[in-house]
Amino acid sequence: MTVVIKDKKRLVVPSSVSRRAGIKVGDRLEFKVSGGIINIIPKVPTADDEYTPAQRRVLDAQLKEARKGPYYGPFETADAAIKFLRQEIRKRKTERIKTAKR
Repeated sequence: MTVVIKDKKRLVVPSSVSRRAGIKVGDRLEFKVSGGIINIIPKVPTADDEYTPAQRRVLDAQLKEARKGPYYGPFETADAAIKFLRQEIRKRKTERIKTAKR
């Protein structure tokens, strides 16, 4: 498809092209020029775009807390991980029974 540039400052993408490319109102697009070729690339929103600064601070605090652990592993084999998980299940069941008896 060929279009004629009618205004020095605007480039209009025909609706059939934008529809086929999946471009919708509100999408962010990045333009890259290389050797006279213009590539239009959709900008995928980042987590910073999705949250307000206040929400971001809460998430960062929760992530910081989560990094403290507890961590288990790494395990040498899948069997070692399974053995650990079974021991944890037994231990937690025992703790639950002791708590229920009190």
